Amino acid sequence: MKGKIIKSTGSWYQVLEMETGKIFEARIRGKFKLIKTRLTNPLAVGDFVEFQLEQDDIAWITKIEPRSNYLIRKAVNLSKEAHIIASNIDIACFIFTLKHPETSFGFLDRFLACCEAYNIKPLILFNKIDVLNEEEIEVVKDIQFLYQEIGYDSLEISSYSKLNLEDLQEVLKDQTSVFFGHSGCGKSTLVNALQPDLNLRTSEISDTHLKGKHTTTFAQMHFWHFGGNVIDTPGVREFAMIDIEKEEVQHYFPEIFRKRKECKFHNCMHINEPKCAVVAALETGEIQYSRYSTYIKLMEEAEENFQN
Repeated sequence: MKGKIIKSTGSWYQVLEMETGKIFEARIRGKFKLIKTRLTNPLAVGDFVEFQLEQDDIAWITKIEPRSNYLIRKAVNLSKEAHIIASNIDIACFIFTLKHPETSFGFLDRFLACCEAYNIKPLILFNKIDVLNEEEIEVVKDIQFLYQEIGYDSLEISSYSKLNLEDLQEVLKDQTSVFFGHSGCGKSTLVNALQPDLNLRTSEISDTHLKGKHTTTFAQMHFWHFGGNVIDTPGVREFAMIDIEKEEVQHYFPEIFRKRKECKFHNCMHINEPKCAVVAALETGEIQYSRYSTYIKLMEEAEENFQN
């Protein structure tokens, strides 16, 4: 029997049988080849699998189909291990909030680099527009312009005023999507606004630290009434890139990859080489320092991973 993983709690999974639409509780049988030995989970929500039924309709997963793509985060408290967040994704939405909480550019840029590396279409959602004053809205528009110049689509939204939610539904229709952002950015609230009967748990921002509280504790797929589905995931603090060499990292920053053709040396790493077009573009503002900083950090991490 063939199915799709729609919920993962660690040791147990829920599998949606493709032909009948019936849902089974499932466990793993046999050995699964991990992408890398330092991965903590063999299966993720979005995976297509083969399974067989035994008594009491318990499903045993026997095979995983090759993934078209996946997103990975660093495993909690295990910096050298990684955890697959979701797989076989059509569109990954990053929820950016200017405040309550403030979104870090490093987190956004790392997310975008991961989307480039694992062949996933990203969409930046500028959320909570309704709580911003005119000056703050102009700041959002400036940020939006910078990322659109690089080549990334974006949308200003509000779960409360319903700003552009119909446009977002059109983008998500008949797609497998996943929402990311800092805890408290409004992921679950947005899902509820798009489809109220899902009634996902939400929580308020902590007044003390202006950070959100985790309300999602495991990954689960929910189905839109307008077609397609969304994978709701626990809050992600940091994305990971595995099996990537430091020379590859520039491929995942489109503005750096385009500019590299103008460098004096074809193998330029854009650090301290002479006549580097990327470093020159930093001075003119053509490339943003925040993006370049993330690029350098990812190169350092890639080198460290291959040394261990």
